Amino acid sequence: MTSSEPLNLTVDELLTTTRSVRKRLDLEKPVPREVLLECLDLALQAPTGSNSQGWQWVFVEDPEKKKAIADVYRIAANPYLAAPKPQYGDSRDERTPLVVDSAKFLSDHLHEVPVLMIPCLEGRPDGAPAGMSAGFWGSLMPAAWSFMLALRSRGLGSAWTSLHLMGDGEKQVADLLGIPFDKYSQGGLFPVAYTKGTDFKKAKRLPAEQLTHWDTW
Repeated sequence: MTSSEPLNLTVDELLTTTRSVRKRLDLEKPVPREVLLECLDLALQAPTGSNSQGWQWVFVEDPEKKKAIADVYRIAANPYLAAPKPQYGDSRDERTPLVVDSAKFLSDHLHEVPVLMIPCLEGRPDGAPAGMSAGFWGSLMPAAWSFMLALRSRGLGSAWTSLHLMGDGEKQVADLLGIPFDKYSQGGLFPVAYTKGTDFKKAKRLPAEQLTHWDTW
């Protein structure tokens, strides 16, 4: 028995129904710390370059700090969400208004989410060659995604956001939370909450054959 009863999902169901959740985050239900640590323990099984495990994970529950982080987030989010969105000429265009509306909801209510999580990785890849940058973020992103999968498997949800990293936002949040800015890079901002219902479905994606290349582009 775990501290948050897992959903009865197959691997394929888990992988195809883990969504970026915004409007269906339960802003009222507390999230126990033991559940967060349980999910993080699972996430820490993800691969990391040279087995360095240089990650650190900052969970924010304090209302005033959440509000301050949300204020930083909105500085970048408001103009980004108001700007014209690209047109792809395919099924993605159908979802754009819904995605924008959902993102606006999260921006407006970010400070109300029970927990905010910021994954950090030791080092700063600023200006690094592509190979080094890929290796750097590749040592954090698999674990962050595994954390989202673990949340989903236990009836919680999140959304991978990064708008607070724009401009000097990362430095402001680092100062607010005591993150050593010169030593650690922030990989995103994850609102964490139980979800209103657990009946998430597969997203509409472009078919794999349209995105696949064999032996040449």
